Amino acid sequence: MPKADTPPAGFRPLKDTSLFTPFKLGSIELEHRVVQAPLTRMRSTKESDGVTVPNDLVAEYYSQRASKGGLQLTEAVDIFKYGSNYPGAPGIFTDSQVAAWKKVTDAVHAKGGYIFAQLWHTGRASPPSFRAGQQTVSSSTVPMSGKWIDGVSCEENPPRALSVDEIHDITKKFGEAAKRAREAGFDGIEIHGANGYLLDQFLHDNVNTRTDEYGGSIEKRIRFPMEVIQECSKAIGADRVGIRLTPYNYFQDTKDSNPNEHWEYLCKKITELPHEERPVYVHMVEPRFDEVLDEKAKMDALSTYTSPGKEGVEAEATIKPKTNNLSRFRDILAQGSVRFIAAGNFNRDNAVPKLDAGEADLIIFGRHFIANPDLPRRLAEGLELNPYDRSTFYGADPPQKGYTDYPFYEQSTAAA
Repeated sequence: MPKADTPPAGFRPLKDTSLFTPFKLGSIELEHRVVQAPLTRMRSTKESDGVTVPNDLVAEYYSQRASKGGLQLTEAVDIFKYGSNYPGAPGIFTDSQVAAWKKVTDAVHAKGGYIFAQLWHTGRASPPSFRAGQQTVSSSTVPMSGKWIDGVSCEENPPRALSVDEIHDITKKFGEAAKRAREAGFDGIEIHGANGYLLDQFLHDNVNTRTDEYGGSIEKRIRFPMEVIQECSKAIGADRVGIRLTPYNYFQDTKDSNPNEHWEYLCKKITELPHEERPVYVHMVEPRFDEVLDEKAKMDALSTYTSPGKEGVEAEATIKPKTNNLSRFRDILAQGSVRFIAAGNFNRDNAVPKLDAGEADLIIFGRHFIANPDLPRRLAEGLELNPYDRSTFYGADPPQKGYTDYPFYEQSTAAA
């Protein structure tokens, strides 16, 4: 059995690679490029209907994964009551929630780490039962297929299109939530504009069928997300604001007709924002990652789907990795000095090449961070990784199972 400070044979220590070089991200000074993904874990405590509060277990979880000079992104956080209300998913719109998050941020800062809160509104992705019976809302009346997690049919309960006044009100609530995040001690916030949630429902043209100033052309479809970026930047400073985007997303029935051209336009407009309104980073997910399809099937589908003359067509195809990649967006954003964070099935082997190729500034790790609270150390020293248990990702009984009970390296070797 190797000693705790002796790397197992076959694992390359990454401490002398680009993954472990310092990086300035807006107002914070990072000591490495390993970032904890925003991961819904459903472990917070219900205080009252529509109000869920982080508990001591949540604080322990983030504290375990904090590292000196490292960045963590929280699970998605509700910006107001019934904005999503997933079971066990916390909010940041009440004084009790702010006080609870303060315990989390204090614990992370005590270890020399940094932490951003990811803010969301789920739109049509969560059912009326999570919103005190209120009809779900979206960019338009297009429902998702299938059933929500409460078993209710999405198609039999289509969303209501938000009014312009409601869009403006939600924009303000994003800004208010950003201010509360700073009150709670967060170093910044990430706007969730991805994965088929509300802002993404405005971006994708297969969902957004509006004919007013918030729908139709890509110029109009990006308006809501752009206004949220500006509102949050004005609220807490642009150097503390990021946004997550998923141009190649299939999750929750989002499938844009021309993701390359449309998200290139969005990135260009982001770089054209005044400096005081321009986000410090954009976080995107690699096209290879999908919630359902494996990597080859996803790239096959995308290759055909985005081929000239075949928009919207699904068929068997040869993988064309150069056709659909994040570099096109990173190159545009770099022109406006907007930093780029890449996510999507990264591991000890493919993270460093991504950085070395200049295709990202920081790398997101999700599942490996769930199973390895000391992931930065394990990567740096070439230590073996704990395997993850997918069945405990979204809650477990007891709640610490698959959450705070994964061993640190010393613990795992001592017990072996």
